[in-house]
Amino acid sequence: MGQSIEIAVKNRIADHGRGWCFTPMHFSDLGSDASIRKALSQLQKQNVIRRLAQGVYDYPKMHDVLGLIPPDLNEVAKAIAEKNGVQIQPAGAYAANLVGLSLQVPGRIIFLTEGPSRKVKIGNQEIIFKKATKKVMSSAGTREGLLIQALKNLGKDHIDQIARAQISKFLKGSNEKEIRQNMKFAPAWIRALVFEIMEFEP
Repeated sequence: MGQSIEIAVKNRIADHGRGWCFTPMHFSDLGSDASIRKALSQLQKQNVIRRLAQGVYDYPKMHDVLGLIPPDLNEVAKAIAEKNGVQIQPAGAYAANLVGLSLQVPGRIIFLTEGPSRKVKIGNQEIIFKKATKKVMSSAGTREGLLIQALKNLGKDHIDQIARAQISKFLKGSNEKEIRQNMKFAPAWIRALVFEIMEFEP
C-alpha cells in the first residue's frame, strides 16, 4: 500500500507542475496522515521535492544555469494559510511591490491574517503573519484589499502622479460596486484618494 500512496502523491505533485507549494493536507484524500508524511519524506530524500519549513514543501523550479530556483514566497504563504484554514492578505512593502507602486522586493514579506501571528523562515527570507482585525480582513484576497495595504505602506504624502496612474490601471478590472464594497473599512484618506482617482461620487 505504501508504494501506491507514494506514487499517487508523486503524480499529484507532477500534475501541479514545478513551483507548486503544498502541505501534507493537500493529499489527505490519498491515505492516512502517517502514510502521506512518509511518502513526502521519501520524495524529499529522492530530491524530487524540497522541504521549506515544517510541513511545507515545494516542487522546485529548475534553471539551466542556476539550478534550483528559490520558492515564490507568495505561494509558500498561500500553502501555509490553506493548511491552517485562514485567509491572508499581503501587506507592507510587499503589497506595494505587488500593486506596482514600488520596485523594491523586501526580504521580509508580511501577510495579515485572522489566524495567530507567527514567523516562518524560508532560506534567507522571512514570511511574517500578523494577526489583523476582522475589519481589515474583510477585503482580504481582493484587488482593493491589496491596494489598501500598499497605500498604507506608501503613506499619504507619497502619492504622486505616477502612483495615481498606477492605481487607476490596477483597479481597471474592478467595478464601482466592488471597489466601494471593499473600500468600506479602508482609512478615510485612502478611500477619498481612490474615489477621486476613479472619479466616483464620494
